Amino acid sequence: MICYPVSKRLMISTGEASGELYGVLLSREIKRLWPDVEIFGIGGSRMRAEGISMIAEGSGIMGITEAIGQLMGALKGFRRASDALRRLRPDLLVLIDYPDFNLALARRAKRMGIPVLYYVSPQVWAWRKGRIKRIASTVDRVALLLPFEVDYYKDTGVPFEFVGHPVVETIEPGGSQREMKEEIGLDPERPLITLLPGSRPVEVRRHIPILKEVASILHRQWPRFQIAIPVTEDTGLDMEIEDYIRIIRGKTIKALACSEASAIASGTATLEAALLGVPMVVFYRVSYITYLIARLLVRVRYISLVNLIAGRGVVKELIQRDVTPENIFSELKALIEDHSYRDRVLSGLRMVKEAMEGKRPSERVALMAGEMAGWTSTDASWAT
Repeated sequence: MICYPVSKRLMISTGEASGELYGVLLSREIKRLWPDVEIFGIGGSRMRAEGISMIAEGSGIMGITEAIGQLMGALKGFRRASDALRRLRPDLLVLIDYPDFNLALARRAKRMGIPVLYYVSPQVWAWRKGRIKRIASTVDRVALLLPFEVDYYKDTGVPFEFVGHPVVETIEPGGSQREMKEEIGLDPERPLITLLPGSRPVEVRRHIPILKEVASILHRQWPRFQIAIPVTEDTGLDMEIEDYIRIIRGKTIKALACSEASAIASGTATLEAALLGVPMVVFYRVSYITYLIARLLVRVRYISLVNLIAGRGVVKELIQRDVTPENIFSELKALIEDHSYRDRVLSGLRMVKEAMEGKRPSERVALMAGEMAGWTSTDASWAT
């Protein structure tokens, strides 16, 4: 094993599971190019397992009322992050989503003369568009994941680049459907429907009871189908789960790839399903107060990444009071039994896939990070 003296420092700050995955992928690319880099920051178990030193845990806040209960933890994490900036003086601060926390941290870094790269920009296209001015005043460069985000940054004055979505790099299920079903403990002879509650704890708590009722209907109507709920490795489920429902941990891509159809909480998993060509119904429910505020602030026609990228309603979206077991089952039934409708959905998903292919975001952002940090190309492992 080759040991390198530490001469480069990078800080990554993210607050939830999807952002943490992107931080891990970026970290691997940076270490491949500059093996002597020390990476530390804010995240969770995935980043820690990757060898990134954790200053504080990301809190994964989602929604207005949900944020109140986690505010103290976020403030404590911010103090630790600010202290790390002062003591360790990284060559670059990389921010991944988590906007309110990360933009405040960016201001601290700017006062210290530490350059800032925002990877996974805040969703200014959905709400609080005015944040673009705040981003432009505190961030040195922005890496955009989605093609339509470019229009929002054209006149901001901040350098930006559409690098593509890192989820593209994770879509390698491997093997046939039969082999993948056997690998994740499913019957290879029976068709599968997956139900995805989301990755944040608050999403799981709110959506799992609904999905259990969907599973009950599916089990009664289509006993031949297997029903699985894919979750992350560390997702806690403090409720009884019926024996006809399989909980699959840490194998979401493989479970999706085996699915005839899926019901998915709005989030990154909808893009994963699109890239895998899995027809889906997208749903989402928040607290009533959060929903009322969102109705006043959010300025987008769609909630799912699939429909946003396509610019039209490729997949059905169910929001708030429309998120019922009966409505979810009805759409799954259409996706399975109405072949012309299924073909239209699959055609739209192929368009989304074509729009996102051909990019290598983690590698590109790693090169951007090295440039901003002042790490010369002669320092990189591929240059020696």
